[in-house]
Amino acid sequence: MAFINIEIKARISKPEFIRRYLMEHGAEFKGVDMQTDTYFHVPEGRLKLREGNIENNLIHYNRNDQPGPKQSDFSLMPVEDPALLKEILSASLGVKVIVRKKREIFYIDNVKFHIDFVDELGHFAEIEASNKTSNIPVEKLQQQCHFYLSAFNINEEDLIDRSYSDMLLE
Repeated sequence: MAFINIEIKARISKPEFIRRYLMEHGAEFKGVDMQTDTYFHVPEGRLKLREGNIENNLIHYNRNDQPGPKQSDFSLMPVEDPALLKEILSASLGVKVIVRKKREIFYIDNVKFHIDFVDELGHFAEIEASNKTSNIPVEKLQQQCHFYLSAFNINEEDLIDRSYSDMLLE
């Protein structure tokens, strides 16, 4: 099944400020996930296998690289045996890059928040407003992202226009 996210990714210097804001505003803390995202060579979009202690999913997505809120059209499939799937995809498609991160996961309604520490890159925050759980128009998802961008005091120069995988490949 396909869904829409409106996403913002930004470099941050004070993850504790965002963590405190989320907790003070009733965010549901899902936990800390030690994630390994393996990206595979594909002709269109991005395909990654996420392995973690909370999330294990195969994810295909298309997203334009641009700073600020951007639309991501994605399909997600929970994976029961990520090690076997990684072996099959690696052999058939080839590994493009591997991203390792420590991710704190929070939710407020339909908005998912990540406070990430990415190996070799540093600290980041992600805001993902999604229509995965209810039919929310894209304009409303964009408004939600802008609201939290302001609430977290994220400046335009801190916005990231590409994925962690692209940053590691540079």
